[in-house]
Amino acid sequence: MTAFVALLRGVNVGKANRVPMAELRTLLRDLGYEGISTLLNSGNAVFQAQRGTPADHASAISCALSARLALDIPVIVKSAEEFAAIVEENPLAEAGRDPSCLLVAFVQDASLLPPLARIGALLTPSEQFQMGRTAAYLYCADGILKSKAGEAMLRKAGRDVTTRNWATALKLCELATELGWVAFNPASIEHPTQETP
Repeated sequence: MTAFVALLRGVNVGKANRVPMAELRTLLRDLGYEGISTLLNSGNAVFQAQRGTPADHASAISCALSARLALDIPVIVKSAEEFAAIVEENPLAEAGRDPSCLLVAFVQDASLLPPLARIGALLTPSEQFQMGRTAAYLYCADGILKSKAGEAMLRKAGRDVTTRNWATALKLCELATELGWVAFNPASIEHPTQETP
């Protein structure tokens, strides 16, 4: 059995694309997946499968969402090992940083990553942006929603990209670790924590 992390793009934001997490778990179970667990209400799941590539599972989940809920929702799937590598690679992870101000952008295939490089041109002096091997990272000290770079990553990067804040990325890795699916040591990287006033 191989473990995977599924990220649904743009669900449960406002009234559009409503996907109850109980419904998502049932959908994944009906697709034959096992060990299913969801995190938060923003379309995050971990599961196990006997076979298939991450791209295969992304397509299967997206098609099932369309068939069952009549929703056109892009889905990105990473193996648990791939997901942990993306988290461990984060060059912007520093202790003391507010995790809600640090975003990770995920793509299904690394070939879809280069267009995100243009976000670097939108940075202010208090912001940082780095391209990784298979993901991109953005830190906005004054908050993501106040940032042109943040807006570009969240809303203008297109269907091929989905983002998660740093706290969610860490929790997904830790969840996979607790279930014994991937060797991830949270202490091996810096953990941004909420800044105190």
